[in-house]
Amino acid sequence: MLFYMKSDLYVERLYREAKKAMKKAIAPYSKFRVGVSLLTADNSLYTGCNIENPSLMLSECAERIAVLKAISEGVKDIRAIMVVSNKDGYCYPCGSCRQLIYEFAPDSEIFVTDKKGIKKYTVEELLPHAFKKK
Repeated sequence: MLFYMKSDLYVERLYREAKKAMKKAIAPYSKFRVGVSLLTADNSLYTGCNIENPSLMLSECAERIAVLKAISEGVKDIRAIMVVSNKDGYCYPCGSCRQLIYEFAPDSEIFVTDKKGIKKYTVEELLPHAFKKK
């Protein structure tokens, strides 16, 4: 895990776009708004926000939405993923999102944010014993 400030240009761009995405979140039950932006090898940017449903099993995480948007557009190389939220403390991808990132963006940098700054992880750091296809 590395600690970043918002001085790197691509990190700043990811942060800014994730904050915009967070404003689109639909979180009437938890009030926990999450925004994600991801950067591909060709510098394309995809975003996602969490969307809650009264049946919580039908709710979707921002990370999953952003990754699946990119994959559905044919993206094969996701380089970086930025996660922001409206709550205090760092917002980490849930276990399900970590597994999805492991499968579709295994070499990506994963950034999580807090008012203090930005931390960077690899997917192996966040999911050390991922389910692997044989």
